Amino acid sequence: MVPEEIMRRGNVKVTDFHYRNDTITFTAVTNGTTRVKIKRNGIEPGQVIRRRSDESLEFVRDELTIEEPLEIRIGRKTVATTMRTPGHDEELAAGFLVSEGLVRAAGTITRFVRPAASADRHNIIIAVLQPGTQVKLNSSKRFGTISSSCGLCGKNSIAAIRQNFAPIKPGKTRVQMETLLQLPGKLRDEQSEFARTGGIHAAGIFAFDGASRIVREDIGRHNAVDKAIGRAFLDDGLPLDNCILMVSGRASFEIMQKALAAGIPVVASVSAPSTLAVNFARESNQTLIGFLRPPSLNIYTHTERIVLAHEP
Repeated sequence: MVPEEIMRRGNVKVTDFHYRNDTITFTAVTNGTTRVKIKRNGIEPGQVIRRRSDESLEFVRDELTIEEPLEIRIGRKTVATTMRTPGHDEELAAGFLVSEGLVRAAGTITRFVRPAASADRHNIIIAVLQPGTQVKLNSSKRFGTISSSCGLCGKNSIAAIRQNFAPIKPGKTRVQMETLLQLPGKLRDEQSEFARTGGIHAAGIFAFDGASRIVREDIGRHNAVDKAIGRAFLDDGLPLDNCILMVSGRASFEIMQKALAAGIPVVASVSAPSTLAVNFARESNQTLIGFLRPPSLNIYTHTERIVLAHEP
Protein backbone atom coordinates (compact mmCIF):
# COMPACT_ATOMS: atom_id res chain seq x y z
CA MET A 1 0.00 0.00 0.00
CA VAL A 2 1.28 3.46 -0.92
CA PRO A 3 0.30 6.29 1.42
CA GLU A 4 -0.67 9.57 -0.21
CA GLU A 5 -0.83 11.67 2.93
CA ILE A 6 -0.63 11.21 6.70
CA MET A 7 -3.02 13.20 8.89
CA ARG A 8 -2.56 13.24 12.64
CA ARG A 9 -5.32 13.00 15.22
CA GLY A 10 -6.52 16.40 16.36
CA ASN A 11 -5.49 18.15 13.14
CA VAL A 12 -8.17 16.72 10.88
CA LYS A 13 -11.57 15.10 11.08
CA VAL A 14 -12.40 11.86 9.34
CA THR A 15 -15.01 13.77 7.33
CA ASP A 16 -12.10 15.56 5.66
CA PHE A 17 -11.31 12.28 3.92
CA HIS A 18 -14.90 11.98 2.72
CA TYR A 19 -14.92 15.55 1.47
CA ARG A 20 -11.81 14.87 -0.50
CA ASN A 21 -13.05 11.61 -2.02
CA ASP A 22 -16.83 11.69 -1.60
CA THR A 23 -16.78 7.93 -0.82
CA ILE A 24 -14.08 5.37 -0.29
CA THR A 25 -14.27 3.41 -3.50
CA PHE A 26 -12.24 1.73 -6.20
CA THR A 27 -9.96 3.82 -8.34
CA ALA A 28 -11.42 4.27 -11.80
CA VAL A 29 -9.97 5.40 -15.11
CA THR A 30 -11.66 7.02 -18.06
CA ASN A 31 -11.89 5.04 -21.28
CA GLY A 32 -13.51 7.39 -23.76
CA THR A 33 -16.80 8.34 -22.12
CA THR A 34 -16.98 5.23 -19.92
CA ARG A 35 -15.46 4.97 -16.45
CA VAL A 36 -14.03 1.51 -15.92
CA LYS A 37 -12.31 -0.18 -13.01
CA ILE A 38 -8.73 -1.30 -13.39
CA LYS A 39 -8.33 -5.07 -13.16
CA ARG A 40 -5.15 -7.06 -13.53
CA ASN A 41 -4.19 -10.58 -12.55
CA GLY A 42 -7.12 -11.06 -10.18
CA ILE A 43 -6.37 -7.86 -8.26
CA GLU A 44 -8.25 -4.58 -8.21
CA PRO A 45 -6.94 -1.33 -6.72
CA GLY A 46 -8.92 0.36 -3.99
CA GLN A 47 -8.57 3.20 -1.48
CA VAL A 48 -8.89 2.98 2.29
CA ILE A 49 -8.39 4.99 5.46
CA ARG A 50 -5.88 3.28 7.74
CA ARG A 51 -5.39 3.97 11.44
CA ARG A 52 -1.78 3.48 12.42
CA SER A 53 -0.33 2.35 15.73
CA ASP A 54 0.54 5.94 16.64
CA GLU A 55 -3.19 6.83 16.24
CA SER A 56 -2.60 8.86 13.11
CA LEU A 57 -4.74 8.35 10.02
CA GLU A 58 -3.55 7.96 6.47
CA PHE A 59 -5.28 7.70 3.13
CA VAL A 60 -3.71 4.83 1.18
CA ARG A 61 -4.11 2.94 -2.03
CA ASP A 62 -4.89 -0.71 -1.40
CA GLU A 63 -5.08 -3.83 -3.53
CA LEU A 64 -8.01 -6.20 -3.19
CA THR A 65 -8.58 -9.72 -4.42
CA ILE A 66 -11.34 -9.81 -7.02
CA GLU A 67 -14.29 -12.11 -6.36
CA GLU A 68 -16.70 -12.70 -9.24
CA PRO A 69 -18.99 -15.55 -10.30
CA LEU A 70 -17.99 -18.03 -12.95
CA GLU A 71 -20.75 -20.05 -14.58
CA ILE A 72 -19.43 -23.38 -15.82
CA ARG A 73 -21.37 -24.98 -18.65
CA ILE A 74 -21.19 -28.15 -20.71
CA GLY A 75 -22.82 -27.18 -23.96
CA ARG A 76 -26.02 -25.36 -23.01
CA LYS A 77 -26.26 -27.01 -19.58
CA THR A 78 -25.09 -25.02 -16.56
CA VAL A 79 -23.20 -27.35 -14.24
CA ALA A 80 -22.27 -24.88 -11.48
CA THR A 81 -21.68 -21.26 -10.65
CA THR A 82 -18.69 -20.70 -8.41
CA MET A 83 -17.37 -17.53 -6.82
CA ARG A 84 -13.77 -17.22 -7.93
CA THR A 85 -10.86 -14.89 -8.63
CA PRO A 86 -10.72 -14.30 -12.42
CA GLY A 87 -7.80 -15.89 -14.17
CA HIS A 88 -7.05 -19.45 -15.29
CA ASP A 89 -10.79 -19.97 -15.85
CA GLU A 90 -10.22 -22.83 -18.26
CA GLU A 91 -8.12 -24.65 -15.69
CA LEU A 92 -10.74 -24.02 -13.01
CA ALA A 93 -13.50 -25.42 -15.19
CA ALA A 94 -11.43 -28.44 -16.20
CA GLY A 95 -10.41 -29.19 -12.62
CA PHE A 96 -13.99 -28.86 -11.42
CA LEU A 97 -15.27 -31.26 -14.08
CA VAL A 98 -12.53 -33.77 -13.21
CA SER A 99 -13.17 -33.58 -9.46
CA GLU A 100 -16.92 -33.97 -10.03
CA GLY A 101 -16.26 -37.12 -12.06
CA LEU A 102 -17.79 -35.65 -15.20
CA VAL A 103 -14.67 -36.02 -17.35
CA ARG A 104 -11.80 -38.43 -16.85
CA ALA A 105 -9.85 -39.07 -20.03
CA ALA A 106 -7.43 -36.52 -21.42
CA GLY A 107 -8.77 -35.01 -24.63
CA THR A 108 -12.42 -35.32 -23.54
CA ILE A 109 -12.57 -31.52 -23.53
CA THR A 110 -11.76 -30.28 -27.00
CA ARG A 111 -11.85 -26.55 -26.21
CA PHE A 112 -13.40 -23.83 -24.08
CA VAL A 113 -15.52 -20.99 -25.47
CA ARG A 114 -17.36 -17.92 -24.16
CA PRO A 115 -20.92 -17.08 -25.25
CA ALA A 116 -20.51 -14.37 -27.85
CA ALA A 117 -23.93 -12.80 -27.28
CA SER A 118 -23.75 -12.54 -23.49
CA ALA A 119 -22.99 -9.18 -21.89
CA ASP A 120 -21.36 -11.05 -19.00
CA ARG A 121 -19.41 -13.44 -21.21
CA HIS A 122 -16.16 -13.04 -19.23
CA ASN A 123 -17.94 -14.74 -16.30
CA ILE A 124 -19.23 -17.70 -18.32
CA ILE A 125 -17.13 -20.55 -19.68
CA ILE A 126 -18.37 -23.42 -21.82
CA ALA A 127 -16.57 -26.76 -22.09
CA VAL A 128 -16.96 -28.33 -25.52
CA LEU A 129 -16.63 -32.12 -25.32
CA GLN A 130 -15.68 -34.69 -27.90
CA PRO A 131 -18.69 -35.65 -30.06
CA GLY A 132 -20.54 -38.60 -28.57
CA THR A 133 -19.26 -38.03 -25.02
CA GLN A 134 -21.91 -39.03 -22.47
CA VAL A 135 -22.01 -37.04 -19.23
CA LYS A 136 -24.33 -37.66 -16.25
CA LEU A 137 -25.05 -34.03 -15.49
CA ASN A 138 -27.75 -34.73 -12.91
CA SER A 139 -25.20 -36.29 -10.55
CA SER A 140 -23.39 -32.96 -10.24
CA LYS A 141 -26.45 -30.76 -9.80
CA ARG A 142 -25.77 -27.77 -7.58
CA PHE A 143 -28.44 -25.74 -5.85
CA GLY A 144 -27.48 -22.07 -6.01
CA THR A 145 -24.03 -20.54 -6.09
CA ILE A 146 -20.87 -22.09 -4.64
CA SER A 147 -19.27 -19.51 -2.38
CA SER A 148 -15.54 -18.86 -2.30
CA SER A 149 -15.34 -20.27 1.23
CA CYS A 150 -17.29 -23.48 0.65
CA GLY A 151 -16.90 -25.80 -2.31
CA LEU A 152 -19.72 -28.01 -1.08
CA CYS A 153 -22.43 -25.37 -0.73
CA GLY A 154 -25.45 -26.43 -2.73
CA LYS A 155 -25.07 -30.17 -2.35
CA ASN A 156 -27.87 -31.54 -0.22
CA SER A 157 -26.25 -34.65 1.28
CA ILE A 158 -22.96 -36.50 1.69
CA ALA A 159 -24.23 -39.03 -0.84
CA ALA A 160 -24.63 -36.24 -3.40
CA ILE A 161 -21.16 -34.89 -2.63
CA ARG A 162 -19.23 -38.12 -2.75
CA GLN A 163 -17.91 -39.35 -6.08
CA ASN A 164 -16.76 -42.88 -6.85
CA PHE A 165 -13.00 -42.71 -7.30
CA ALA A 166 -10.75 -45.69 -6.74
CA PRO A 167 -8.43 -45.57 -3.70
CA ILE A 168 -4.80 -44.65 -4.25
CA LYS A 169 -2.64 -47.66 -5.08
CA PRO A 170 0.28 -48.36 -2.75
CA GLY A 171 3.64 -47.16 -4.05
CA LYS A 172 7.29 -47.56 -3.12
CA THR A 173 8.25 -43.88 -3.28
CA ARG A 174 8.41 -42.09 0.07
CA VAL A 175 8.70 -38.45 1.10
CA GLN A 176 11.46 -37.11 3.33
CA MET A 177 10.33 -35.15 6.39
CA GLU A 178 12.62 -32.25 5.44
CA THR A 179 10.98 -32.07 2.03
CA LEU A 180 7.57 -31.63 3.63
CA LEU A 181 8.84 -28.92 5.97
CA GLN A 182 10.09 -26.90 2.97
CA LEU A 183 6.72 -26.87 1.17
CA PRO A 184 5.00 -23.98 3.02
CA GLY A 185 7.92 -21.69 2.19
CA LYS A 186 8.00 -22.79 -1.43
CA LEU A 187 4.26 -22.27 -1.77
CA ARG A 188 4.48 -18.83 -0.17
CA ASP A 189 7.34 -17.83 -2.49
CA GLU A 190 5.08 -18.45 -5.49
CA GLN A 191 2.04 -16.63 -4.02
CA SER A 192 2.59 -13.33 -5.77
CA GLU A 193 -0.98 -12.13 -5.29
CA PHE A 194 -1.12 -13.06 -1.60
CA ALA A 195 1.86 -10.82 -0.96
CA ARG A 196 -0.06 -7.93 -2.54
CA THR A 197 -3.52 -8.49 -1.07
CA GLY A 198 -3.25 -10.83 1.92
CA GLY A 199 -6.62 -12.29 0.92
CA ILE A 200 -6.07 -15.21 -1.42
CA HIS A 201 -5.44 -18.94 -1.08
CA ALA A 202 -2.94 -21.09 -2.92
CA ALA A 203 -2.68 -24.71 -3.95
CA GLY A 204 0.57 -26.22 -5.13
CA ILE A 205 1.41 -29.53 -6.71
CA PHE A 206 4.92 -30.68 -5.82
CA ALA A 207 6.94 -33.74 -6.75
CA PHE A 208 8.03 -36.08 -3.95
CA ASP A 209 11.47 -34.47 -4.06
CA GLY A 210 9.91 -31.04 -3.39
CA ALA A 211 10.17 -29.69 -6.95
CA SER A 212 7.34 -27.29 -7.77
CA ARG A 213 5.16 -28.35 -10.68
CA ILE A 214 2.03 -26.17 -10.56
CA VAL A 215 0.95 -23.39 -8.20
CA ARG A 216 -2.33 -21.53 -8.52
CA GLU A 217 -4.13 -18.89 -6.44
CA ASP A 218 -7.78 -18.08 -5.86
CA ILE A 219 -9.99 -16.49 -3.23
CA GLY A 220 -11.42 -19.99 -2.66
CA ARG A 221 -9.24 -22.92 -1.55
CA HIS A 222 -11.22 -25.40 -3.59
CA ASN A 223 -10.94 -23.20 -6.70
CA ALA A 224 -7.16 -22.98 -6.30
CA VAL A 225 -7.04 -26.78 -6.15
CA ASP A 226 -9.27 -27.08 -9.22
CA LYS A 227 -7.04 -24.69 -11.15
CA ALA A 228 -3.90 -26.69 -10.31
CA ILE A 229 -5.51 -30.04 -11.09
CA GLY A 230 -7.14 -28.58 -14.21
CA ARG A 231 -3.75 -27.47 -15.52
CA ALA A 232 -2.37 -30.97 -15.03
CA PHE A 233 -5.43 -32.48 -16.75
CA LEU A 234 -5.16 -30.18 -19.76
CA ASP A 235 -1.46 -31.09 -20.01
CA ASP A 236 -2.38 -34.81 -19.96
CA GLY A 237 -0.56 -35.11 -16.63
CA LEU A 238 -3.06 -37.20 -14.64
CA PRO A 239 -2.77 -39.20 -12.49
CA LEU A 240 -0.40 -37.27 -10.24
CA ASP A 241 0.62 -40.44 -8.43
CA ASN A 242 4.04 -39.24 -7.26
CA CYS A 243 2.96 -35.80 -6.14
CA ILE A 244 2.00 -33.83 -3.05
CA LEU A 245 -0.87 -31.33 -2.92
CA MET A 246 -0.06 -28.42 -0.60
CA VAL A 247 -2.90 -26.04 0.35
CA SER A 248 -2.71 -22.76 2.23
CA GLY A 249 -5.86 -23.28 4.29
CA ARG A 250 -7.54 -26.12 6.10
CA ALA A 251 -7.95 -29.61 4.64
CA SER A 252 -11.62 -30.32 4.01
CA PHE A 253 -13.38 -33.40 2.69
CA GLU A 254 -13.71 -31.83 -0.73
CA ILE A 255 -10.00 -31.00 -0.94
CA MET A 256 -9.24 -34.67 -0.26
CA GLN A 257 -11.74 -35.81 -2.88
CA LYS A 258 -10.32 -33.47 -5.50
CA ALA A 259 -6.85 -34.82 -4.75
CA LEU A 260 -8.15 -38.38 -5.09
CA ALA A 261 -9.76 -37.53 -8.43
CA ALA A 262 -6.32 -36.46 -9.65
CA GLY A 263 -4.61 -39.51 -8.15
CA ILE A 264 -2.61 -37.49 -5.60
CA PRO A 265 -1.47 -39.70 -2.69
CA VAL A 266 -0.26 -37.01 -0.23
CA VAL A 267 -2.14 -33.89 0.85
CA ALA A 268 -0.64 -31.31 3.22
CA SER A 269 -2.20 -28.19 4.69
CA VAL A 270 -1.01 -25.41 6.95
CA SER A 271 -4.16 -25.67 9.05
CA ALA A 272 -6.44 -28.33 10.51
CA PRO A 273 -8.25 -31.13 8.71
CA SER A 274 -11.87 -31.99 9.38
CA THR A 275 -12.96 -35.35 10.76
CA LEU A 276 -14.61 -36.15 7.45
CA ALA A 277 -11.37 -35.37 5.61
CA VAL A 278 -9.38 -37.67 7.91
CA ASN A 279 -11.87 -40.52 7.54
CA PHE A 280 -11.98 -40.07 3.77
CA ALA A 281 -8.17 -40.06 3.55
CA ARG A 282 -7.96 -43.25 5.61
CA GLU A 283 -10.46 -45.03 3.38
CA SER A 284 -8.90 -43.72 0.16
CA ASN A 285 -5.33 -44.69 1.12
CA GLN A 286 -4.21 -41.06 1.12
CA THR A 287 -1.62 -39.57 3.42
CA LEU A 288 -3.00 -36.48 5.15
CA ILE A 289 -0.77 -33.94 6.87
CA GLY A 290 -2.10 -30.95 8.82
CA PHE A 291 -0.69 -28.01 10.74
CA LEU A 292 2.38 -28.06 8.48
CA ARG A 293 4.15 -25.13 10.09
CA PRO A 294 7.90 -25.69 10.25
CA PRO A 295 9.44 -27.14 12.31
CA SER A 296 6.28 -29.09 13.23
CA LEU A 297 3.53 -31.04 11.48
CA ASN A 298 0.82 -33.62 12.19
CA ILE A 299 0.43 -36.83 10.18
CA TYR A 300 -3.13 -38.15 10.39
CA THR A 301 -3.25 -41.08 7.98
CA HIS A 302 -1.03 -43.54 6.13
CA THR A 303 2.33 -42.65 7.63
CA GLU A 304 4.04 -45.31 5.51
CA ARG A 305 4.66 -42.74 2.75
CA ILE A 306 6.71 -40.51 5.06
CA VAL A 307 10.32 -41.11 6.12
CA LEU A 308 9.85 -40.32 9.80
CA ALA A 309 13.53 -40.35 10.78
CA HIS A 310 16.95 -40.54 9.17
CA GLU A 311 17.42 -43.98 7.73
CA PRO A 312 20.76 -45.65 6.96
